[in-house]
Amino acid sequence: MSDLSGAGPAPVVLRLPAEGPVVRDVGAGMDLLGEAFGHDAEWLVVPAARFGEEFFTLRTRLAGEITQKFAQYRIGLAVVGDISRYTGAGGALRDFVRESNRGGGLWFLADEAEFDARLAASAHARSGTV
Repeated sequence: MSDLSGAGPAPVVLRLPAEGPVVRDVGAGMDLLGEAFGHDAEWLVVPAARFGEEFFTLRTRLAGEITQKFAQYRIGLAVVGDISRYTGAGGALRDFVRESNRGGGLWFLADEAEFDARLAASAHARSGTV
């Protein structure tokens, strides 16, 4: 079951549960995008466990294809959870995660609390409030 939160000026965030189909191809990624559209969400928060190893293996180009679609439709994607088994050895994925986290539309975060804090900080930065 999905949890939808967000009201007023805050962005609409759709939070998916850990249980559900694993994203192993572009079609499954587009299903996630469709869920976000179906809820008029501006952000989709997805547990890392919902992504197969293919997503974290950059040479498959799956992460790039999926995240490009999210960017194209201006829906933020937050992958939450421990991905250290994929980034632990360093390399391209670690660089991809670091660069993504510097931006405003694709984040790899430890948990939903980190997402909430980052989203709040981003909203404050946009509004000019502290």
